[in-house]
Amino acid sequence: MLFYMIADDPAIAQFASANGVDRIFVDLEYMGKDERQKGLDTWKSRQGPDDVTKLREAVPGGHILVRVNPLHDGSAREIDDVVARGADSVMLPMFRGADDLARFMDMLNGRAEALPLVETKAALDALPEIATRIPLNRLHIGLNDLHLDMGLKFMFQIIADGTLEDGCAALRAAGIAFGIGGLARAHEGIVNPAVLLGEHVRLGSTAAILSRTFHRGAESLAALREEMDFAAEVATLRGIYREFQAMSPDALEQNRRLAADRINDVVHLLSKR
Repeated sequence: MLFYMIADDPAIAQFASANGVDRIFVDLEYMGKDERQKGLDTWKSRQGPDDVTKLREAVPGGHILVRVNPLHDGSAREIDDVVARGADSVMLPMFRGADDLARFMDMLNGRAEALPLVETKAALDALPEIATRIPLNRLHIGLNDLHLDMGLKFMFQIIADGTLEDGCAALRAAGIAFGIGGLARAHEGIVNPAVLLGEHVRLGSTAAILSRTFHRGAESLAALREEMDFAAEVATLRGIYREFQAMSPDALEQNRRLAADRINDVVHLLSKR
């Protein structure tokens, strides 16, 4: 399983890359994000193009993933710039269908890996078409904006209610690797990764973002080291994922029911507020 982590500090990027993080994530997205996620405790980008260069230099042998803004008049220039600064993958957020992705792919022109981020119901519904029409190696399904776009109360509700089933099946059939959402530390969180990772395996997900909750928003390497045994926590998540990979379909189905029950309990509580 691949783990992505947003990093600002070069020392943290170097440390994370050496201790189990597969892709260092630079987030340049700011257009429309405050309006969409108003009131939510989610990551809001403070990064700029120079951070791509800074982190590329910090991890010359690592993988730099850059999220750009949704398609706009300046997208071609923005994509050219991050590629020139050394992005290995470019993530496009908030697209709505195969036509949007075709434009993005034309702009990227094979200079880096395309990594679309599914954050709208229209994009999720379009996954069967995308899987057969757009030449992708990988994409990611983002749960924060997707559940907001769908008017749901809880981001993991999309896993419990079966919304992801058809899209994930189409991606599996086309051989397109994909990831889903983010993860906290094992045995933490409202719905903990020790259950969620079983759904990753069942659905076919092979990647997740390590959330701010995972590292408690540490802003320096010293703070990160003091807060946690980083390598051990990453290894624990990966170990749980491997355990689920070894389980039978019946065992994964039992875990699916458990995950759905826990998620629906949270939805019930949120509905009372």
